[in-house]
Amino acid sequence: MKIRAGGISIRDIRERFEEPVSGIAARTRGGQWIRAAVARVTTPLLPDDYLHLANPLWSARELRGKIVSVTAETEDSATIRIRPGWGFSFDYVPGQYIGIGVLVDGRWTWRSYSLTSVPDTTRDEGTIAITVKAMPEGFLSSHLVNGLTPGTVVRLAAPQGEFVLPQPLPDKILFVTAGSGITPIISMLRTMAHRHQRTDIRLIHSTPTPADLLFGDELARLHADGVIDLHIQYTRADGKVTPDSLTALCPDWAQRQTWACGPGAFLDMVSGVFADGHADLLHIERFALERGVVGAVGGTVTFGRSGRTQNVDGATTLLEAGESAGVLMPFGCRMGICQSCVVMLDRGCVRDLRSGVEHVEGERIQTCVSAAAGDCTLDV
Repeated sequence: MKIRAGGISIRDIRERFEEPVSGIAARTRGGQWIRAAVARVTTPLLPDDYLHLANPLWSARELRGKIVSVTAETEDSATIRIRPGWGFSFDYVPGQYIGIGVLVDGRWTWRSYSLTSVPDTTRDEGTIAITVKAMPEGFLSSHLVNGLTPGTVVRLAAPQGEFVLPQPLPDKILFVTAGSGITPIISMLRTMAHRHQRTDIRLIHSTPTPADLLFGDELARLHADGVIDLHIQYTRADGKVTPDSLTALCPDWAQRQTWACGPGAFLDMVSGVFADGHADLLHIERFALERGVVGAVGGTVTFGRSGRTQNVDGATTLLEAGESAGVLMPFGCRMGICQSCVVMLDRGCVRDLRSGVEHVEGERIQTCVSAAAGDCTLDV
């Protein structure tokens, strides 16, 4: 039942009160109200003005983390271990991803990466991990692998994503991955091994060469221990996995719940195999990173009130696009927290760089953390 006072419901009042911390994950409603109270009573000074003096990971308005280590996996990839600060919930599910914001050359840049850590153990250690491959066109991925140093404070978005395993586990599972598409799967496998769960798992993984193989020793151990039945396809020597070879490598694929992750063309191939009457068995993860790197997607942004336009790539925020076009854009924190930059999307589609979530015309969007996903028009 809604209780209304003067035309405003109790729910409306609660949401307005909590607005300064609406993007922050909290374990309980009480925790959210405490955060909101701290934010309100310290206005116009932000809570961070006080909390940061005690600990750089304490914040009433955002999730933060500190880089603990950067460990090379291959020549162009690394596992990054992060210690989240106050407010982070370790109740994530293997297969989910996390948004990370890093300050590079005075600009906060956001991308999303699959968690490769195990929830049961990270809770005790107080850390999480992502494994990142430096992409030639990926501005942030290259910095994370080659330029990030322990002690750096980053911003975090709460874990999310539906690319997860059901509980209890299916009797038969097929994992089909390529390149860094193994990252959400390794979290699932590590969690199953940690929990001593066993089921019939076939893993088919494609990578160019042995030098490019992520988690090679660990996958070999899981195979030797009977956790998985493993096949590695070295594409430069053996060729790519095709519909015919996939069927040969896993003849009973039509009886298996399947999770697939990798480059777009690879996933299109896998989808084609399952399209004829078996689509309900297939679960796919298309990385937001693929759609958010420099040069990917983008489009022409039109600023409706002035008629000005700006051509942008898929990594330039709408706020930056407007400022480059000489449009007076509303802004505040420039990191997706304060909601000061919110405008109406009149036409087209945009993408949240933190999570990969797409927003379409008629929705209000945050210009400081959103990029064009094709041509679009903003009411500003």
